[in-house]
Order: sequence, then structure tokens, then C-alpha cells
Amino acid sequence: MLNPVCLRSGTATMSRRRTLGLLTSGLAVAAMRPAWAAPKMKQVEVAPALYELAFSPSRNALFVLSAGGFAEGAPASRLLRLDPQSLAIRSELTLPLRGFGVALDDMAGRLYVGHGLDAAVSVVDIGENHVLGTLRLATKVKGEDGKEEYPYKLRELLLDPSGERLYLPGLGMKDSQVYVVSTKNLTAEKPITGIGPGATGIALDPAKDRLFVSTLAGQLCTIDRKTQELHHSVEAGGAEQPLNLAYDSASGAVLAVDQGMENLTRYKEKMIPGFVSKNPGNRVVALEPESGKLLWETPVGQGPVALRLDAARKRLFVTNRGSGSVSVLDTDRHSVAETVPLPPHPNSLALDEKTGTAFVSVKLPFEKIKEKESVARITL
Repeated sequence: MLNPVCLRSGTATMSRRRTLGLLTSGLAVAAMRPAWAAPKMKQVEVAPALYELAFSPSRNALFVLSAGGFAEGAPASRLLRLDPQSLAIRSELTLPLRGFGVALDDMAGRLYVGHGLDAAVSVVDIGENHVLGTLRLATKVKGEDGKEEYPYKLRELLLDPSGERLYLPGLGMKDSQVYVVSTKNLTAEKPITGIGPGATGIALDPAKDRLFVSTLAGQLCTIDRKTQELHHSVEAGGAEQPLNLAYDSASGAVLAVDQGMENLTRYKEKMIPGFVSKNPGNRVVALEPESGKLLWETPVGQGPVALRLDAARKRLFVTNRGSGSVSVLDTDRHSVAETVPLPPHPNSLALDEKTGTAFVSVKLPFEKIKEKESVARITL
């Protein structure tokens, strides 16, 4: 059985010890490249077990989570505040539980931390550098193996434009749901159910009050934020393993990475009667959310995980965890304009929207789990 614990926030592996299959990265021909400056990169070792990041324009600071470790006696999880230029640690804050996902409310000076393996979320005052509170979203239940664990694992967090609600997809392998948190008093509201197995990515269309959630069953779910209910689900344009999402308001398309994990394909062949894989993945797809129609696709590197849209510059950054690179797509041409080597395993992304600078957490192989992982800054 697929262990949902291993599909924690920001990862693309089904097991910490497995690596993704080898496929070549998709590169655009030079003639199709836009007139962008050659990439400049800085990379600094920071701390073990790095995951998601968030850039604060108001404080000119980059926040990154260190989960600490997973063995007994491992270091505590910390929220690290970095100088965005030097990438040096300015300050740190010990967290009550292991942190993986983040969502920043820069105007309010609050950062929300998802504790993916503990069904909880904390809120941090980034001005005073302290934890304001932690909300447990579920209690443990006994599984089929007799072990007690939380029913859903958390990956990404999404804050609505008003800053009043926080959405957290809860991944389960039989069904999933989206947790809804009121940020005014850090309380749980009625969760959104009916998502189906393997909920992973989440994106927002603020103009039409819609949420989009991807599932590893190859579905794209649309949620009506006014009713806080599932509106409809469609097949995700043939994407068999859609992971993280972004919404492109200019085109109305939902952008998704389609992973191409061979072990997940084998699992689906075993567990889903009649399932036959029709696409190797390792691509970005653009989907019409109403119908699930595939609008366009672009091959990227091996094992894509995170994506971040720079709408002003018509760029899409994609981390290729397996091939150790970051693809930069031209969203007008629907092609890869740059491929930035960033071994061994680029994972999560943040963006300085004013300058277009991207920040990346870069992970090490599992056998080096106690060593410091790095943060990179990419400037085009």
C-alpha cells in the first residue's frame, strides 16, 4: 500500500529511500528563447531537512522551514529567517511540531506553518518572532494495521486574499478533504469533503471565488468558496499524477506538474482495475478547469514537484527533483526557455514578485538526512 506519510509537504517521493525514474528533461530550442538575461545563482547551506519557503516584501526577508529530523532525538523543527541577498540566517524560531508547509500573510505579519505529519497548523508573528498558537485539526484513529495515526496528511497551505481563511488539503488514500481554518481566532470550520483519494495541490481563482485541488487519482476538483462545497470534479487532461498547482488568471488555465513516478504508476496498476498508463509524465500541463481539457503541455525535467508563476514576466518556475534542475517556462510560448542546474534535489519555491527573483530549497539524498541542506537564489 502507498504510505501517505511519505507524501509529506513539498516532497514527490513515495518513500524516503526511493528516487525517481530517469527520463530526460525537455528543453526548448534556442530560437524559441525569449530575451532573458543569463541566470545568476547563489546557493548556501542552511540547515537539515529544509522544505517550503516564503518571501516577505515588507520585511525583505526569506522564511524557510527546517523539519529538524525524523529519528528519535532529532533536532527540533525551526522557522529560519534568511537575508534574501546573502541567504545567511538572521534569526530562528523553534516550532512545537515538525513544519513542512507555509503560507504568508505579509500585511498582517503572520506566517502559517503546516505540521504535515501531525494534522496541525501553527501561526507565527513574524514581527515578534514567536508562535501565537497551534491548532490540531484531527485526532488519531486506528488504521487497518492496528496503528494509531492521523487520518489525513497535510502538504500545501493556501491563504485566501482577505487573509481570513486558510485552506489545507488533507491527503488520504481512500478519500481526502480540505481543512478550513478561520484565521481570526485560529479555529477549524467545516471541512470540504468529497475530494477523493490522494489530494495534493491547491490553487485559487480569486475573481470567481474558486479553489482547485489536484489528486493523485488524476482528478481536478473545483470548490465553490461561497458555499465551501465541492462544485465538480473532472479528469485532469490525462495527467495521471498531478501534484502542485498554480492558477494563471490571464489565460484562465490551471497549471499542474505531472510527476511521472514509476512506483506510483505501478501502484495504480495494482490497485485500480483496468488502469493502463498512457503518459510518462515529467511535464507541465495547462488545464481548462470547467472541463479538464488539456490546453497545452510542455516536457520538463525528471520528477517535477513545485511550480511558481511569475505572471508579470510570463514565467513559470518548476523544480525537477529527480534531475536536479529548475525549468523556467515561457508561458506565452508554452516552452522551456531556461534550465538551471541545481543538484541534487530542488524541492520548493518562493518568489520575489517585484524583482522576479526565485528562491529554492535544495534537498540531499536520504542517506545524508542529518547534513545541512541548501537554499538557492535564481535571478534572470
